[in-house]
Parts: sequence; structure tokens; C-alpha cells
Amino acid sequence: MLTLPLRLQTLLDKTRTLDFLAPLALRLYLVPVMWMAGMSKLQHFDDTVAWFGNPDWGLGLPFPALMTALAIFAELGGAVCLLLGLFTRWMAIPLMITMAVAATTVHAEYGWQAIADPSAPFANERVEASAEKLERARDILRTHGNYDWLTSSGKLVVLNNGIEFAVTYLIMLLSLFFTGAGRYVSLDYWLRRRFMGPATAT
Repeated sequence: MLTLPLRLQTLLDKTRTLDFLAPLALRLYLVPVMWMAGMSKLQHFDDTVAWFGNPDWGLGLPFPALMTALAIFAELGGAVCLLLGLFTRWMAIPLMITMAVAATTVHAEYGWQAIADPSAPFANERVEASAEKLERARDILRTHGNYDWLTSSGKLVVLNNGIEFAVTYLIMLLSLFFTGAGRYVSLDYWLRRRFMGPATAT
């Protein structure tokens, strides 16, 4: 009676031979995210330092120049390491810290949503108020602008700037911290296999 469920479970278990695809996908997804974030801070280093350090209109963080340099190192170095699958679990740590700091100091006051959508779960008052403002903006653009052209690259939205993206990236990095870079298509796998033996390279 259990023959069919057992066969299906056996078939499902065979897909584990491809389990390296999941961490590979997470790594490749995160590479451009981290690289662009790091490059933006590097190209606007002085502005980033000022934003990190200013308590009135910035984050009010201590040692802003050092914090900026560490964030740049974590994001650019992390992007390279994620691409190569090198020191993946180690690099996940500063990247998770960076995402946690971003979530708590930059995005938390705006709630969950990155893009304001009053119909979505966790919509706060700020998000709910955005619907009327967005509709008013659409009316103005329909009356005084080329609305079809303005929306030809995508619909108009309100950036809420909540913690959604930062937390999503943190969870992805947390997964990589525990699973590692994955088999076959990472330097971590081959280095571990070379120096610690094939049995440890999983």
C-alpha cells in the first residue's frame, strides 16, 4: 500500500544530485546586488560618509569613514567571493551584518514593503496614504503629460523603502552561511576536496 508513496519519495530524493543548483542560484542572484551597492558607495564615498555620520539627516553612525570602507569591502569583496564560490560562508557574515544594519537603520521606519501597495499584507498608514497620492500624480500626468510614453517602461509606483529587500537578501545570505557555496561550481568545494578530502566536500 505504501509502494507508490515510497517510489515517489525515492524519485524525489534523486533530485538531490542537483542540490548544488540552489546555492549557485542564490550566489549569482546576489552578485550584482552586492556589486552595485558597493560601487555606488565607492563612487560617492564622501557623500556616503556624510550620510552615515550625520545625525540630523543621515544615519548618525559612529566612525562613518570606517563604516563606509567596511561596507564597501563587504559588498565588493562579497560579490567577487559569491561569484567564485570562495570563502562563501565567511563572507556571508559581514554581508548579513551589512543587510541587518541597512534594515534597522535605513528601512525599518518605513515598515515592510519596498514598493507601496495598499492591498498587500503589512501595509502601514504611509503605504495606504500612497494610493491617493499616486492616483493624483497619474491624473496630473494624464492631463499635462504624455502618459503613455511616461509609463511605457513600466507602471508608476511609490517607493516605500521598507525592509523587504534587505531582509530578503539577509535570508538568502543566511541560507548560504549554513549550506555553503554548493558542490562542483564553487572554489570552496574544490579547495575543501583538495585539502580536507573528498568525503568532506559536500
